[in-house]
Amino acid sequence: MGPLLPPSCQPSSPLTGPCVHRMWSSLNEWLWHERFWLPPNHTWAELEDPDGLVYAHPRDMLAALPVALALVAVRLAFERFVGLPLSRWLGVRDQARKPLKPNPTLEKHFLTEGGKPKEPQLALLAARCGLTLRQTQRWFRRRRNQDRPCLTKKFCEASWRFAFYLCSFLGGLWVLYHESWLWTPAMCWDNYPNQPLKLALYRWYLLELSFYTSLLITLPFDIKRKDFKEQVVHHFVTITLITFSYSANLLRIGSLVLLLHDSSDYLLEACKMFNYTHFRRVCDTLFVVFSLVFFYTRLVLFPTQIIYTTYYESIANSSPFFAYYFFNTLLAVLQLLHVFWSYLILRMLYSFVKKGQMEKDVRSDVEESDSSDGEAAQEHPQLKNGEAPTDGPRRRAAGRLVNGHTPAT
Repeated sequence: MGPLLPPSCQPSSPLTGPCVHRMWSSLNEWLWHERFWLPPNHTWAELEDPDGLVYAHPRDMLAALPVALALVAVRLAFERFVGLPLSRWLGVRDQARKPLKPNPTLEKHFLTEGGKPKEPQLALLAARCGLTLRQTQRWFRRRRNQDRPCLTKKFCEASWRFAFYLCSFLGGLWVLYHESWLWTPAMCWDNYPNQPLKLALYRWYLLELSFYTSLLITLPFDIKRKDFKEQVVHHFVTITLITFSYSANLLRIGSLVLLLHDSSDYLLEACKMFNYTHFRRVCDTLFVVFSLVFFYTRLVLFPTQIIYTTYYESIANSSPFFAYYFFNTLLAVLQLLHVFWSYLILRMLYSFVKKGQMEKDVRSDVEESDSSDGEAAQEHPQLKNGEAPTDGPRRRAAGRLVNGHTPAT
């Protein structure tokens, strides 16, 4: 089999640098070919800012990385100087955790094998450490609780997202309120792709991209919920959607997607904030409002207005091209995530209707009590169907009651 590169491009050749440059130029030219990004019979030359007009250029999005780093710094300052004092003012208190006695053997198992060993493993570990089974179970519960975030951290994280989503939603409304395509999505395709860029829309778009990039940066340090993988997929899809729509000058329909998502996100974060306080009625009311807005925007407006116009109306005057298929695929992935989260919300609504108050977030990892249900049953046996415990004073007292005798007074 011959060499993959021509002789002039082999590592020992002095022409390696120019060859790599030519290969990079060829790859760059192929990647940005008009057939991938623009409708047929349109070229990049049309979008080179003619006659004083300004169009979207992919290189503009490079500013998102430094802005994302700045948002991380702003978030740290916000959580410390705004979120933390606000949590104390609203009465958020962290649950007291009992101290954990160091145990190298159990700690090694916790770090290497996991924090929830099965009963045979528990029995083996208990024997190795000279502990009872109940003491070993209690040690692992306390150790798991150490890794769980406190309520104050949860509140501060939710308060930051609430502040951003609310400001982003209001800013998006201010940018788009007077635009015709906000009220008639079909107008997103008028004269596409020759649609000049407005400065306010660019700034809002850049801020949204920077925010989701900052979420990816801080994701390893944020609270990990049960839908962690879905959150990662959502962030990646959103960043790809924003970047791709900007590069293909699909800002009009992209802005509608962003505004639609922001319309319910700030309600969710507000609901979380009050869920960590004692204002249960406020939390319950916000959750009902959030659920209604979420279902309407994500399960009604998104498929019937956004996906419909991108799938059908976008190619009314042209044939399908790569960006058409790719953009609709990203929207379809978002819609699948909407259905998944709708299922979680419905579970919480069912619990709300059944019990009369909001239960915990089904995505959250709840702190465990110091005694499990099984241990409580062992420590405090209950009478069942008139049967008494098999031994002890409670058995004798219950026996007298069953036989019609009352205890002596």
